[in-house]
Amino acid sequence: MEINFLTVSHSLGAAAYLLLSIYIASQHLRRATDRTLFVASLLSAVWLAVLALQGFDVNVPFYVRYTFELIRNTAWFGVLYALLGIQFIPGKSIGKHRLYSTAGILILLAFMLAITIYQGVTSNQFISGYTTLILQVSISVVGLLLLEQVWQNASIFSRSGIKYLTIAMASLFFYDFLMYSDALLFQQMSTALWDSRGAINTLAAPLIALTMINSRKQPIGMHVSRQMIFHSTTLIIAGIYLLIISAGGYYISIFGGSWGEALRVLFIFLGILILVILVSSPIIRAKIMVFISKNFFDYKYDYRDEWIKSTDALTNTHSKINVTEQNELPTEIIKILGDLVGSRSGAIWGRDEDGHFVSRGKLDLKNKKFEAIESNSDLINYFKNNEWVINLDEYMLDPTKYDLIEIPDDILKQEQPWLLIPLGVSNNIVGIVLLCEPIASLDLNWENYDLLKIVSQQACSYLEQANSQERLGAARQFEAVNQTSAFLVHDIKTIIAQLSLLVKNAERHKTNPEFIEDMIRTTSHTVEKMEHLLHQIHNPTQDETTEIVALSPILLEVYESHKNSNPIPSLEYPEKELQIHANKEQLKSVIGHIVQNALDATPKDGEISITTKLAPGYIFIFVQDSGCGMSDDFVNNLLFKPFKSTKGLTGMGIGAYQSREYLRRIGGAISVTSQLEIGTCFTLKIPILGK
Repeated sequence: MEINFLTVSHSLGAAAYLLLSIYIASQHLRRATDRTLFVASLLSAVWLAVLALQGFDVNVPFYVRYTFELIRNTAWFGVLYALLGIQFIPGKSIGKHRLYSTAGILILLAFMLAITIYQGVTSNQFISGYTTLILQVSISVVGLLLLEQVWQNASIFSRSGIKYLTIAMASLFFYDFLMYSDALLFQQMSTALWDSRGAINTLAAPLIALTMINSRKQPIGMHVSRQMIFHSTTLIIAGIYLLIISAGGYYISIFGGSWGEALRVLFIFLGILILVILVSSPIIRAKIMVFISKNFFDYKYDYRDEWIKSTDALTNTHSKINVTEQNELPTEIIKILGDLVGSRSGAIWGRDEDGHFVSRGKLDLKNKKFEAIESNSDLINYFKNNEWVINLDEYMLDPTKYDLIEIPDDILKQEQPWLLIPLGVSNNIVGIVLLCEPIASLDLNWENYDLLKIVSQQACSYLEQANSQERLGAARQFEAVNQTSAFLVHDIKTIIAQLSLLVKNAERHKTNPEFIEDMIRTTSHTVEKMEHLLHQIHNPTQDETTEIVALSPILLEVYESHKNSNPIPSLEYPEKELQIHANKEQLKSVIGHIVQNALDATPKDGEISITTKLAPGYIFIFVQDSGCGMSDDFVNNLLFKPFKSTKGLTGMGIGAYQSREYLRRIGGAISVTSQLEIGTCFTLKIPILGK
């Protein structure tokens, strides 16, 4: 008897997997992954041994060989699901005794196994060889997709532990895909590929053994997300559905007579259309997620994903809040809390200035006006004392569970009201959220309530921050109005001081022509300044105009307006004509304010001087007095702050601030040196044009 390559390769494979099974059984049977690997290796050894029998002239029917192949494939899918944390047989490796199932690939394998046995026993050709090849290719593709998900969901630490195992399994599924795709393409099985199959499986065995050796150092396993299970389940169900549609179309074309081809096209198109509608349906998606949460995980929620998702949503919404978008954050809070339990509609109340709770937003509810909830109502007091979610379904059945509190009628009369969630921490309640019934029924337990409570507390902090920002914005607007008013009052006060000085000296100098001329000039200047103030009031946002002005005339005008004061200031201005780019009235007001401050701080027998010094690109103006002076602490911390003054109630503390800000706008600066009981020197640095 001649021994061919098929016999050798499959015999070696059977021996290799038998040894691998013995090794796993002797060393590694503690974890679910170990046990599934043991079963898969043992079944692979049996399958390869059955195929090797063909080389020893043992007549093994095709359906028997194919039955063992399907069982072997099922075992390797069991390894994949064990890696993903899904168990087929209840055990203690997962906290609770549950039966995990995968309604996708197992149904397909069971269907193929049943058809194979049925065809072998009855000799009836239920499905064609072509269809069988398509199903085999589909099994290989699904196996590769699951392997890709295993690798993507593994952490860096887990990947090092499953690296050789995934390579081995990938080689098995990929070789099957290559072999059956080749047979599907050329309508016959390649002898070379078929004979080499045992050798390829043999090469994968050492890699699996190496994985088991390394597993002593690194555990085999990983975390798998609900989204991965959801998408994988949806993909598998959709694949099975399309296979059923294809089979239905095939038989319609055979038994449909002259209408067969047309009916097949119509049937397939209708099936695909129904699939698209089902996949895009939020109700179906919600039901699938509920099913996955109930049957595939010990916990209903992936808390990390839920926390990150809610934080991102609140942060992104909060960062966009402005005056015209006050309802955006409350509506987003309804969406975030609703997504946790599948609700798509609701309303939110927020605390107002009086402590009552008024409607802040609605989501997919009828245009109904909600009444305000009193701050001392039963509902608010219950939330302050209990900090717990109210299930309105339970409340309607037995109000005693919630201390017989009274809930507003406009809440109970909503369409399918469900949950009332407080937004607050301890007894500080800042809002209430109403959620209506979800699109898919959900059995609530402590986990749902805890997650709602945690996220509601997080939403409460963002809502409070938004309210604080709104109040702060209003306060800043009032502050701006008050500061503007204070600046205007300060300028008016300066004008009144000048006019008061004229009135005070009028009785004594009314016969003096020079005084009359000076009074007319001062009055004219006062009228101009009042007109300028009125212009500022009517046009507060209008940019001030600048021009090229000469400095000496401005200094002379300031001196003229104060020469009747006591003491009389002295003036030394540069002989050279210097030009400055500024607003003449503003600059004159700045210098005049500094001189007036010196006069206010200096006794009548004191001295005040106005001098200048030319430097490259700048002119320095020194206003020095022998007055009361200022402390270093006041100069450094309070002098240039609005509403801080050494003059007590008679001063507003605005002039120095205005002077500094204007000089900064034109590129200059102001500095001060002062000493108590000795005097003060203000130094004004002003840029000049030319050299």
